[in-house]
Amino acid sequence: MKIICIGRNYAEHAAELHEQLNDSGKLPEEPMFFLKPDTALLRNNDPFYVPAFSREVHYETELVVRIGRVARAIDERFASRCYDEVGLGIDFTARDLQRDCIVRGLPWEICKGFDYSAAVSPQFVPLAELGGDVQR
Repeated sequence: MKIICIGRNYAEHAAELHEQLNDSGKLPEEPMFFLKPDTALLRNNDPFYVPAFSREVHYETELVVRIGRVARAIDERFASRCYDEVGLGIDFTARDLQRDCIVRGLPWEICKGFDYSAAVSPQFVPLAELGGDVQR
């Protein structure tokens, strides 16, 4: 399984991080992608424990889109053929480590990919039951 995540896709949250870092540079114009390993998945309603290496763990509720077919280099106009179910997730972040990664231009796996940092609903809902469009 591959957990593909999109970061900095909420403008207000991206601006908040930018401000916290006192970053005088330009905000990113495009969202960024990062991965979470299989070990990040919190399974079977197991408890979440704050990792000892962080003093500031935040969480965000996420829309999870289950990709149900193998695909590579899909044109954007055909992407919707690869998924047909959605669920909910919680993305845990070691925010103190994330700020350091951003300042140093490092990848986010250390602050986003730690064990059990991705809780995902056990059941998914067919998009057809929700109107068929993941954008709505």
